[in-house]
Amino acid sequence: MGQNPAWIADAPALQAIAASQLGGLPEPLLGDLFADSTRGRVPAGTLTHREGDSDPHLELMVSGLLKFYATAPDGRTITVRYCRRGSLMGVVSLFSPDFALPVSAVALTDTELVRLSPVRVRGAAARELTVAHVFLRELSERVLDFLAGIPGSAFTSVRQRVARHLLDLADGAGQLALTEPWPGAGPELSVRITQQELAQEVGSVREVVVRILRELREAGVVRTERDRIVVVEPGRLAELAIWNPSS
Repeated sequence: MGQNPAWIADAPALQAIAASQLGGLPEPLLGDLFADSTRGRVPAGTLTHREGDSDPHLELMVSGLLKFYATAPDGRTITVRYCRRGSLMGVVSLFSPDFALPVSAVALTDTELVRLSPVRVRGAAARELTVAHVFLRELSERVLDFLAGIPGSAFTSVRQRVARHLLDLADGAGQLALTEPWPGAGPELSVRITQQELAQEVGSVREVVVRILRELREAGVVRTERDRIVVVEPGRLAELAIWNPSS
């Protein structure tokens, strides 16, 4: 048995574990999994993983917002996953003999991670059926998420991708600011992102995104400010983000 770190019992770590697939495991199994793990902070803007990395790894998000993205030969990028508190990252690297990371990952905000020991985790999964089931559920969830995202990447318009991306970011810790514009009005969602960054995230160019934001602004759905976009009508933006295969 390795040494169980003392920080595993603090509130942020416990909340992250509870929000993850690991939350249902009994304490003895959790203690075994987290023995020999390390916890650290990653400054915003740090590239945590690069495309092509082959080292096995397993990380648990304690706080912050991190994204995985793919890069095209012409330099454009598209986001494939956002990770927040409770997200597990790297499960597939533990069980794929020819693993090579197909995307890169960057911290969008100051982020706190727990890095578990791959050897210890794989050993626990081999010994304990309950632990193996946890990782099967996690892998199944990732597959379903990626399958669900294919229509959103291939068939939606840039306008729909912009709407979806703003809502996704607005749901992230460190990216969301709720404000009451006037008494009795609903909350606004404030996303700190530039128009150039938004264009890169949705796989388009700045000119197209500027036009879409202008249309949304004229319709009263968003408000653009320096280095941030305020979602004035989240409900209307959510309607614009929907891709309907029957339409």
